[in-house]
Amino acid sequence: MNGVETLLVAVVIAVGLVGILVPLLPGSILIFGAIAVWAYVEGTTVAWVTLGVATLVLAAALLVKYLWPMKRMRSADVRTFSLFTGAVLGVVGFFVIPVVGLVVGFVLGVFLAELTLRGNSRLAWASTVHAIKGVALSVGVELAGALVATMVWVVGVLLV
Repeated sequence: MNGVETLLVAVVIAVGLVGILVPLLPGSILIFGAIAVWAYVEGTTVAWVTLGVATLVLAAALLVKYLWPMKRMRSADVRTFSLFTGAVLGVVGFFVIPVVGLVVGFVLGVFLAELTLRGNSRLAWASTVHAIKGVALSVGVELAGALVATMVWVVGVLLV
């Protein structure tokens, strides 16, 4: 693979990293796909091992991304209905308020759902804070895994 093609793979990986922070782009999938295309084109043992290690890292990060925050939110008694409501209002907010609407809609949705379920604004806000922390933890875990996978790819590029 020449320098331009490697640079193109790097750009797709960078877009994938941004995609983790901007929920409309499939970040980890883009990173995996870029590394898989690179490994296929290179076709060396190092490239395939690099793809295998990156795949394991991304898979582990995705597993932890869903299990760890959900466990914390369940222990804080944040209900699934509240998270669903937050997600729906987050999508609506994304289109209503440019740039920050997703976050505003999610927080508002979780708070309103918890307020409806609990009837107490203090308890509803406490659950909302736990939900926000859970989402931030989820994004952080996925981003960390993607960065490790990216570093694995860089090492693979240097070794090929």
